[in-house]
Amino acid sequence: MEIRTAASPKDVMHYTTQRLREEFLIQDLFLPGEIKLVYSHIDRIIVGGAVPREPIALTAGDELRAEYFLQRREMGVINIGGAGIITVDGREYPVESREGMYIGMGSKEIVFASKDGENPARFYLNSTPAHTAYPTVLIRPEGQESGEEDVVIVKPENKVELGTLEESNHRTICKYILPGQVESCQLVMGMTALEPGSVWNSMPCHTHDRRMEVYLYFDLPKDAFVMHYMGEPSETRHIVMRNEEAVISPSWSIHCGCGSRAYTFIWGMAGENQAFDDMDGIENKNLR
Repeated sequence: MEIRTAASPKDVMHYTTQRLREEFLIQDLFLPGEIKLVYSHIDRIIVGGAVPREPIALTAGDELRAEYFLQRREMGVINIGGAGIITVDGREYPVESREGMYIGMGSKEIVFASKDGENPARFYLNSTPAHTAYPTVLIRPEGQESGEEDVVIVKPENKVELGTLEESNHRTICKYILPGQVESCQLVMGMTALEPGSVWNSMPCHTHDRRMEVYLYFDLPKDAFVMHYMGEPSETRHIVMRNEEAVISPSWSIHCGCGSRAYTFIWGMAGENQAFDDMDGIENKNLR
């Protein structure tokens, strides 16, 4: 597990491009046959990727000083690859592409697998410290209610269409983990898809002092990129990002991007509260 420390905005304004990338950019998340994990001191979030050709078990490692990974943590997972299976304490959950899971604190045995090793699942995970054991559930963005207690269909009110093509930010936000739908201790997680012709996400941009955030950009062709903007509103910086790369955003930083074409991104938040709309908007005229 790679460890990343926190950063002060006073220091970040002096970082070179290389230093910015070393501190905030996460590359090579999806390695065939492996689980890669990055632990950030910013709200103690863990960002990871798992690409199982054969079943892979998630273990705590020495860094957590825990008997098992979720002894004192919770976790959200979204699959962006082929069909997969996540086994939690012996219960198998089939997780199709774009489906997700919330796995509660106290779950001991977690195994990632693919239905087809030649077209493996690509599990993206965010894990945060937890204080209460909430139920483990499979999350489907589409579908009919099945009556199964551990299967949640995203509610219509948690699919929000924002922006316009004229402003190059027409997008649909699908909220997976948040109060009232999937309960968690602090983790909030979801996915945003841009419509063809739109390239800006989270614009106008914002900060939220009570929460940090991580973005994973994907659905980008090999030659495409996203210019991810961060930093204080009056001291912005950028990081050039490619397909399936993630970026850590401290609570004091803006976090928005503009792509060379439309794309999809997963956002995960951790911190003081779970109020999705608790954000401080930044007017475009105030960006520097």
